[in-house]
Amino acid sequence: MNVPLNIDWQQILLHLLNFVILFAILNFLLYNPVKKFMDKRFEYYKGIDDEAKKNLQQAEEMKKKYAEKLHSADSEIEEKRQASNKALSEKAAQSMILAKQEADKIISEAYKKAKNERNIIISEAQDEITDMVTRATEKIILESGVSESYEQFLTAVERSNENE
Repeated sequence: MNVPLNIDWQQILLHLLNFVILFAILNFLLYNPVKKFMDKRFEYYKGIDDEAKKNLQQAEEMKKKYAEKLHSADSEIEEKRQASNKALSEKAAQSMILAKQEADKIISEAYKKAKNERNIIISEAQDEITDMVTRATEKIILESGVSESYEQFLTAVERSNENE
């Protein structure tokens, strides 16, 4: 065969076959294990990234929930504070009413006691006056005559009756 430029097709085909075999062996020994290693590494980091995104999303949801709970707790605290203030006001008003009733009761009892003591003092004073009048009358009777004393006594009794 006469080939221009001295090209041997058989040599070219053998080199091509050697190149294909070398490519297949290198592909099998180097490229595939490295590719598998890189794929595993990519999946590992992708899993970590997905888990981090998932955790971040859960954290954001928890943050929102806690913010809502905090807000509801604040409003609940405010409601309870208002309720306790209202109860405290009612209790204070009730205590004031009870204290006023107790004070009125004490004042009325003191007034009654003072009135009774006044009546007792007046009664004792009247008894003393009566005793004094009786002694004075006896003295007058003994010092002067019975008839004149008797007239004075009657006059004194009439005067005291007129004054009352």
